[in-house]
Amino acid sequence: MISKEEIIQKSKECGFEDVGFTTAEPFETHREFLAGRQAEYGWAETVGLELMKGTDPKAIMKDAETVIVLMEVYFRKAYPRHMEGHFGRCYLDDDRVTKDGLSQRIKAFRGFLRDNGIDSKVPFNLPHRVAAARAGMGTFGKNCLFYSNNVARQSSWVLPIAVVINQKLAPGDPTLEMGCPDWCRNACIAACPTRALKGNGTIDPRKCISYLTYFGDGLTPKELREPMGIYVYGCDRCQNVCPRNAAWLAADLPVNEKVAAKAGAFDLSALLRMDKPYFESQIWPHMFYMSADDLWRWKMNVSRAMGNTRDPMYTDDLICEFEENEDQRVQAMCAWALGRIGGEKAKTALDRFLRKSAGLIREEVTDALAQCR
Repeated sequence: MISKEEIIQKSKECGFEDVGFTTAEPFETHREFLAGRQAEYGWAETVGLELMKGTDPKAIMKDAETVIVLMEVYFRKAYPRHMEGHFGRCYLDDDRVTKDGLSQRIKAFRGFLRDNGIDSKVPFNLPHRVAAARAGMGTFGKNCLFYSNNVARQSSWVLPIAVVINQKLAPGDPTLEMGCPDWCRNACIAACPTRALKGNGTIDPRKCISYLTYFGDGLTPKELREPMGIYVYGCDRCQNVCPRNAAWLAADLPVNEKVAAKAGAFDLSALLRMDKPYFESQIWPHMFYMSADDLWRWKMNVSRAMGNTRDPMYTDDLICEFEENEDQRVQAMCAWALGRIGGEKAKTALDRFLRKSAGLIREEVTDALAQCR
Protein backbone atom coordinates (compact mmCIF):
# COMPACT_ATOMS: atom_id res chain seq x y z
CA MET A 1 0.00 0.00 0.00
CA ILE A 2 1.46 3.37 -0.98
CA SER A 3 1.96 6.06 1.63
CA LYS A 4 0.56 9.57 1.85
CA GLU A 5 4.05 10.94 1.18
CA GLU A 6 4.30 8.95 -2.05
CA ILE A 7 0.93 10.31 -3.18
CA ILE A 8 2.07 13.86 -2.44
CA GLN A 9 5.26 13.30 -4.42
CA LYS A 10 3.35 11.93 -7.39
CA SER A 11 0.93 14.86 -7.39
CA LYS A 12 3.87 17.25 -7.66
CA GLU A 13 5.36 15.18 -10.49
CA CYS A 14 2.03 15.52 -12.29
CA GLY A 15 2.29 19.30 -12.08
CA PHE A 16 -0.12 20.05 -9.25
CA GLU A 17 0.96 22.92 -7.04
CA ASP A 18 -0.45 21.64 -3.76
CA VAL A 19 -2.29 18.61 -2.40
CA GLY A 20 -4.50 18.02 0.64
CA PHE A 21 -6.55 15.26 2.23
CA THR A 22 -9.90 15.08 3.96
CA THR A 23 -12.25 12.31 4.97
CA ALA A 24 -15.07 10.92 2.84
CA GLU A 25 -17.61 11.96 5.45
CA PRO A 26 -20.65 13.73 3.98
CA PHE A 27 -20.49 17.50 3.59
CA GLU A 28 -23.53 17.94 5.81
CA THR A 29 -23.25 21.68 6.30
CA HIS A 30 -23.06 22.21 2.55
CA ARG A 31 -26.04 19.91 2.01
CA GLU A 32 -28.06 21.96 4.52
CA PHE A 33 -26.94 25.15 2.77
CA LEU A 34 -28.17 23.88 -0.60
CA ALA A 35 -31.41 22.51 0.83
CA GLY A 36 -32.18 25.87 2.41
CA ARG A 37 -31.56 27.83 -0.78
CA GLN A 38 -33.36 25.88 -3.47
CA ALA A 39 -34.82 29.09 -4.86
CA GLU A 40 -31.29 30.12 -5.84
CA TYR A 41 -29.73 26.72 -6.58
CA GLY A 42 -32.62 24.58 -7.78
CA TRP A 43 -31.74 25.36 -11.40
CA ALA A 44 -28.52 23.36 -10.99
CA GLU A 45 -30.49 20.14 -10.64
CA THR A 46 -32.52 20.87 -13.76
CA VAL A 47 -29.34 21.14 -15.85
CA GLY A 48 -27.96 17.88 -14.43
CA LEU A 49 -25.33 19.17 -11.99
CA GLU A 50 -26.66 17.00 -9.09
CA LEU A 51 -25.15 19.22 -6.38
CA MET A 52 -27.10 17.53 -3.58
CA LYS A 53 -25.80 14.09 -4.52
CA GLY A 54 -22.26 15.46 -4.62
CA THR A 55 -22.35 16.31 -0.93
CA ASP A 56 -21.91 12.61 -0.05
CA PRO A 57 -18.67 11.05 -1.39
CA LYS A 58 -20.07 7.58 -0.65
CA ALA A 59 -22.88 8.24 -3.11
CA ILE A 60 -20.11 8.70 -5.68
CA MET A 61 -18.00 5.72 -4.55
CA LYS A 62 -19.63 3.35 -2.10
CA ASP A 63 -16.34 2.35 -0.43
CA ALA A 64 -14.93 5.91 -0.35
CA GLU A 65 -12.53 6.61 2.52
CA THR A 66 -10.62 9.76 1.56
CA VAL A 67 -10.93 12.78 -0.69
CA ILE A 68 -7.62 13.92 -2.16
CA VAL A 69 -7.67 17.56 -3.29
CA LEU A 70 -5.23 18.49 -6.05
CA MET A 71 -4.62 22.22 -6.44
CA GLU A 72 -4.31 23.54 -9.97
CA VAL A 73 -3.25 27.13 -10.68
CA TYR A 74 -5.24 27.95 -13.81
CA PHE A 75 -3.75 31.42 -14.24
CA ARG A 76 -0.09 30.40 -14.25
CA LYS A 77 0.49 32.02 -17.65
CA ALA A 78 -0.76 35.35 -19.01
CA TYR A 79 -3.66 35.47 -21.45
CA PRO A 80 -4.10 37.96 -24.30
CA ARG A 81 -5.44 41.12 -22.71
CA HIS A 82 -8.36 41.51 -25.09
CA MET A 83 -9.51 37.98 -24.25
CA GLU A 84 -9.37 38.61 -20.51
CA GLY A 85 -11.78 41.49 -20.98
CA HIS A 86 -14.43 39.30 -22.59
CA PHE A 87 -13.97 35.82 -21.08
CA GLY A 88 -13.43 34.50 -17.56
CA ARG A 89 -9.83 33.29 -17.21
CA CYS A 90 -10.84 29.88 -15.88
CA TYR A 91 -12.42 29.11 -19.28
CA LEU A 92 -9.61 30.30 -21.52
CA ASP A 93 -7.51 27.14 -21.12
CA ASP A 94 -10.30 24.69 -20.24
CA ASP A 95 -9.53 21.25 -21.71
CA ARG A 96 -12.49 19.25 -20.49
CA VAL A 97 -13.40 18.63 -24.13
CA THR A 98 -10.02 18.71 -25.85
CA LYS A 99 -8.33 16.77 -22.99
CA ASP A 100 -4.88 17.98 -23.99
CA GLY A 101 -3.64 19.52 -20.73
CA LEU A 102 -5.03 19.25 -17.23
CA SER A 103 -7.05 16.16 -18.13
CA GLN A 104 -3.86 14.32 -19.07
CA ARG A 105 -2.25 15.15 -15.74
CA ILE A 106 -5.31 14.00 -13.79
CA LYS A 107 -5.28 10.80 -15.82
CA ALA A 108 -1.60 10.21 -15.00
CA PHE A 109 -2.26 10.74 -11.29
CA ARG A 110 -5.20 8.34 -11.30
CA GLY A 111 -3.11 5.82 -13.22
CA PHE A 112 -0.54 5.94 -10.45
CA LEU A 113 -3.25 5.28 -7.86
CA ARG A 114 -4.68 2.42 -9.92
CA ASP A 115 -1.26 0.83 -10.38
CA ASN A 116 -0.94 0.82 -6.61
CA GLY A 117 -4.29 -0.80 -5.94
CA ILE A 118 -6.36 2.31 -5.24
CA ASP A 119 -9.68 2.99 -6.99
CA SER A 120 -10.54 6.61 -7.68
CA LYS A 121 -13.23 8.84 -9.10
CA VAL A 122 -13.12 12.53 -10.01
CA PRO A 123 -16.71 13.74 -9.52
CA PHE A 124 -17.77 17.02 -11.12
CA ASN A 125 -20.43 17.66 -8.48
CA LEU A 126 -18.55 17.22 -5.20
CA PRO A 127 -18.11 20.63 -3.47
CA HIS A 128 -14.46 21.03 -4.45
CA ARG A 129 -13.84 24.33 -2.66
CA VAL A 130 -15.38 23.08 0.57
CA ALA A 131 -13.31 19.90 0.27
CA ALA A 132 -10.15 21.99 -0.12
CA ALA A 133 -11.01 24.05 2.96
CA ARG A 134 -11.83 20.90 4.92
CA ALA A 135 -8.42 19.60 3.89
CA GLY A 136 -6.82 22.75 5.34
CA MET A 137 -5.56 24.12 2.01
CA GLY A 138 -6.97 27.63 2.23
CA THR A 139 -9.86 29.89 3.14
CA PHE A 140 -12.85 31.53 1.50
CA GLY A 141 -13.36 35.07 0.31
CA LYS A 142 -16.40 37.29 0.52
CA ASN A 143 -16.72 36.67 -3.23
CA CYS A 144 -17.37 32.99 -2.37
CA LEU A 145 -14.17 31.86 -4.07
CA PHE A 146 -11.39 29.75 -2.56
CA TYR A 147 -8.00 31.26 -1.71
CA SER A 148 -4.96 29.04 -1.44
CA ASN A 149 -2.74 29.10 1.62
CA ASN A 150 0.33 27.95 -0.27
CA VAL A 151 0.32 28.68 -4.01
CA ALA A 152 -0.29 31.49 -6.52
CA ARG A 153 0.71 34.01 -3.85
CA GLN A 154 -2.29 32.93 -1.76
CA SER A 155 -4.74 34.09 -4.43
CA SER A 156 -8.01 32.71 -5.79
CA TRP A 157 -6.64 31.84 -9.24
CA VAL A 158 -6.79 28.18 -8.30
CA LEU A 159 -8.94 25.20 -9.16
CA PRO A 160 -9.33 22.52 -6.44
CA ILE A 161 -9.82 19.07 -7.98
CA ALA A 162 -11.40 16.43 -5.74
CA VAL A 163 -10.33 12.82 -6.19
CA VAL A 164 -12.35 10.29 -4.17
CA ILE A 165 -10.39 7.14 -3.26
CA ASN A 166 -11.01 3.92 -1.32
CA GLN A 167 -7.94 4.15 0.93
CA LYS A 168 -7.96 5.79 4.34
CA LEU A 169 -5.36 8.53 4.78
CA ALA A 170 -4.82 11.02 7.59
CA PRO A 171 -6.83 14.20 6.93
CA GLY A 172 -5.58 17.77 7.24
CA ASP A 173 -6.85 20.28 9.77
CA PRO A 174 -9.87 22.15 8.36
CA THR A 175 -9.68 25.86 7.54
CA LEU A 176 -13.38 26.44 6.88
CA GLU A 177 -13.32 30.18 7.48
CA MET A 178 -13.39 33.57 5.82
CA GLY A 179 -9.86 34.78 5.16
CA CYS A 180 -10.48 38.34 4.00
CA PRO A 181 -8.49 41.00 5.89
CA ASP A 182 -10.40 43.26 8.28
CA TRP A 183 -9.20 46.36 6.46
CA CYS A 184 -10.79 45.37 3.14
CA ARG A 185 -13.89 47.44 2.51
CA ASN A 186 -15.78 44.77 0.58
CA ALA A 187 -14.12 45.59 -2.74
CA CYS A 188 -15.58 42.52 -4.45
CA ILE A 189 -19.12 43.24 -3.32
CA ALA A 190 -18.92 46.85 -4.45
CA ALA A 191 -17.50 45.76 -7.83
CA CYS A 192 -20.28 43.28 -8.62
CA PRO A 193 -22.53 45.31 -10.94
CA THR A 194 -25.46 42.90 -10.86
CA ARG A 195 -25.44 42.69 -7.05
CA ALA A 196 -25.01 38.92 -7.08
CA LEU A 197 -22.70 39.03 -4.04
CA LYS A 198 -24.75 39.42 -0.89
CA GLY A 199 -22.07 40.65 1.50
CA ASN A 200 -22.01 37.72 3.91
CA GLY A 201 -19.94 35.23 1.93
CA THR A 202 -22.94 34.10 -0.11
CA ILE A 203 -24.05 34.68 -3.67
CA ASP A 204 -27.22 34.54 -5.69
CA PRO A 205 -25.84 32.63 -8.70
CA ARG A 206 -28.83 33.64 -10.84
CA LYS A 207 -27.60 37.25 -10.76
CA CYS A 208 -23.94 36.40 -11.43
CA ILE A 209 -22.63 37.59 -14.81
CA SER A 210 -21.09 34.17 -15.42
CA TYR A 211 -24.46 32.46 -14.93
CA LEU A 212 -26.25 35.05 -17.02
CA THR A 213 -23.86 34.62 -19.96
CA TYR A 214 -24.36 30.88 -20.39
CA PHE A 215 -27.43 29.83 -18.38
CA GLY A 216 -29.56 32.98 -18.42
CA ASP A 217 -33.11 32.49 -19.65
CA GLY A 218 -33.97 34.25 -22.88
CA LEU A 219 -33.31 37.86 -23.83
CA THR A 220 -31.13 39.60 -21.23
CA PRO A 221 -33.30 42.05 -19.24
CA LYS A 222 -32.65 45.69 -20.10
CA GLU A 223 -31.59 46.60 -16.57
CA LEU A 224 -28.76 44.05 -16.69
CA ARG A 225 -27.32 44.80 -20.12
CA GLU A 226 -25.14 47.75 -19.21
CA PRO A 227 -23.99 46.31 -15.83
CA MET A 228 -22.89 43.08 -17.53
CA GLY A 229 -20.37 45.13 -19.46
CA ILE A 230 -18.20 43.55 -22.14
CA TYR A 231 -18.08 39.99 -20.76
CA VAL A 232 -19.28 37.41 -23.28
CA TYR A 233 -18.69 34.21 -21.30
CA GLY A 234 -17.86 34.20 -17.61
CA CYS A 235 -16.66 37.06 -15.40
CA ASP A 236 -13.64 37.95 -13.23
CA ARG A 237 -14.67 41.31 -11.79
CA CYS A 238 -14.74 40.24 -8.15
CA GLN A 239 -11.32 38.63 -8.54
CA ASN A 240 -9.72 41.52 -10.41
CA VAL A 241 -10.47 44.02 -7.64
CA CYS A 242 -9.65 41.73 -4.70
CA PRO A 243 -6.61 42.89 -2.66
CA ARG A 244 -5.78 39.25 -1.91
CA ASN A 245 -5.24 38.76 -5.66
CA ALA A 246 -3.16 41.89 -6.25
CA ALA A 247 0.20 40.16 -5.78
CA TRP A 248 -0.53 37.52 -8.44
CA LEU A 249 -1.96 40.07 -10.85
CA ALA A 250 1.31 42.00 -10.52
CA ALA A 251 3.42 38.94 -11.37
CA ASP A 252 5.35 38.91 -14.65
CA LEU A 253 3.85 35.76 -16.14
CA PRO A 254 4.95 34.06 -19.37
CA VAL A 255 2.46 34.13 -22.25
CA ASN A 256 0.06 31.21 -22.59
CA GLU A 257 0.97 30.34 -26.16
CA LYS A 258 -1.83 27.77 -26.47
CA VAL A 259 -4.48 30.39 -25.73
CA ALA A 260 -2.75 33.08 -27.78
CA ALA A 261 -2.85 30.77 -30.81
CA LYS A 262 -6.66 30.60 -30.73
CA ALA A 263 -7.23 34.27 -29.85
CA GLY A 264 -8.21 35.21 -33.41
CA ALA A 265 -11.11 32.77 -33.35
CA PHE A 266 -12.59 34.66 -30.41
CA ASP A 267 -12.57 38.08 -32.05
CA LEU A 268 -15.94 39.71 -31.35
CA SER A 269 -16.75 40.33 -35.01
CA ALA A 270 -15.94 36.71 -35.86
CA LEU A 271 -18.15 35.48 -33.01
CA LEU A 272 -21.09 37.63 -34.07
CA ARG A 273 -20.96 36.38 -37.66
CA MET A 274 -20.07 32.72 -36.93
CA ASP A 275 -22.11 29.82 -38.27
CA LYS A 276 -22.62 26.39 -36.72
CA PRO A 277 -19.53 24.70 -38.28
CA TYR A 278 -17.32 27.58 -37.09
CA PHE A 279 -18.78 27.35 -33.59
CA GLU A 280 -18.42 23.59 -33.34
CA SER A 281 -14.83 23.56 -34.57
CA GLN A 282 -13.40 26.77 -33.10
CA ILE A 283 -15.43 27.73 -30.02
CA TRP A 284 -17.34 24.85 -28.45
CA PRO A 285 -14.27 22.67 -27.72
CA HIS A 286 -12.97 25.43 -25.43
CA MET A 287 -16.19 26.86 -23.97
CA PHE A 288 -18.81 24.16 -24.00
CA TYR A 289 -21.55 25.18 -21.57
CA MET A 290 -23.61 26.35 -24.54
CA SER A 291 -24.30 23.99 -27.44
CA ALA A 292 -24.84 24.82 -31.11
CA ASP A 293 -28.54 25.17 -30.26
CA ASP A 294 -27.53 28.17 -28.14
CA LEU A 295 -25.74 29.99 -30.92
CA TRP A 296 -28.27 32.77 -30.45
CA ARG A 297 -27.06 33.22 -26.86
CA TRP A 298 -23.47 33.65 -27.97
CA LYS A 299 -24.51 36.24 -30.52
CA MET A 300 -26.76 38.02 -28.03
CA ASN A 301 -23.87 38.22 -25.55
CA VAL A 302 -21.46 39.44 -28.21
CA SER A 303 -23.93 42.12 -29.37
CA ARG A 304 -24.33 43.35 -25.81
CA ALA A 305 -20.55 43.42 -25.31
CA MET A 306 -20.10 45.36 -28.55
CA GLY A 307 -22.67 47.90 -27.44
CA ASN A 308 -20.97 48.39 -24.11
CA THR A 309 -17.64 49.14 -25.79
CA ARG A 310 -19.36 52.20 -27.37
CA ASP A 311 -16.99 51.65 -30.30
CA PRO A 312 -18.31 52.59 -33.79
CA MET A 313 -16.03 49.93 -35.31
CA TYR A 314 -18.79 47.41 -34.53
CA THR A 315 -21.65 49.34 -36.14
CA ASP A 316 -21.49 47.58 -39.50
CA ASP A 317 -21.28 44.14 -37.84
CA LEU A 318 -24.38 44.84 -35.76
CA ILE A 319 -26.38 46.20 -38.69
CA CYS A 320 -25.53 43.19 -40.81
CA GLU A 321 -26.39 40.70 -38.06
CA PHE A 322 -29.72 42.40 -37.35
CA GLU A 323 -30.64 42.12 -41.02
CA GLU A 324 -29.51 38.52 -41.49
CA ASN A 325 -30.37 36.85 -38.18
CA GLU A 326 -33.99 35.80 -37.70
CA ASP A 327 -33.74 35.20 -33.95
CA GLN A 328 -35.53 38.06 -32.20
CA ARG A 329 -33.25 37.83 -29.14
CA VAL A 330 -30.23 38.54 -31.32
CA GLN A 331 -32.01 41.25 -33.28
CA ALA A 332 -33.17 42.92 -30.07
CA MET A 333 -29.65 43.03 -28.66
CA CYS A 334 -28.17 44.26 -31.93
CA ALA A 335 -30.65 47.14 -31.87
CA TRP A 336 -29.85 47.91 -28.24
CA ALA A 337 -26.11 47.85 -29.00
CA LEU A 338 -26.54 50.23 -31.94
CA GLY A 339 -28.37 52.61 -29.66
CA ARG A 340 -25.50 52.44 -27.15
CA ILE A 341 -22.87 53.11 -29.81
CA GLY A 342 -24.86 55.83 -31.53
CA GLY A 343 -23.72 57.90 -34.49
CA GLU A 344 -25.39 58.76 -37.78
CA LYS A 345 -24.89 55.35 -39.37
CA ALA A 346 -26.47 53.56 -36.39
CA LYS A 347 -29.39 56.00 -36.29
CA THR A 348 -30.04 55.64 -40.03
CA ALA A 349 -30.07 51.84 -39.71
CA LEU A 350 -32.39 51.93 -36.69
CA ASP A 351 -34.79 54.23 -38.55
CA ARG A 352 -34.86 51.71 -41.38
CA PHE A 353 -35.40 48.80 -38.97
CA LEU A 354 -38.27 50.63 -37.28
CA ARG A 355 -40.26 50.89 -40.49
CA LYS A 356 -40.38 47.12 -40.93
CA SER A 357 -40.47 46.00 -37.27
CA ALA A 358 -43.31 44.94 -35.01
CA GLY A 359 -43.85 43.72 -31.47
CA LEU A 360 -40.75 43.17 -29.33
CA ILE A 361 -38.34 44.24 -32.04
CA ARG A 362 -40.20 47.49 -32.67
CA GLU A 363 -40.10 48.22 -28.95
CA GLU A 364 -36.35 47.54 -28.80
CA VAL A 365 -35.62 49.62 -31.89
CA THR A 366 -37.72 52.50 -30.56
CA ASP A 367 -35.84 52.46 -27.25
CA ALA A 368 -32.51 52.26 -29.08
CA LEU A 369 -33.39 55.30 -31.17
CA ALA A 370 -34.28 57.19 -28.02
CA GLN A 371 -30.79 56.70 -26.63
CA CYS A 372 -28.96 57.01 -29.96
CA ARG A 373 -26.82 60.14 -30.19
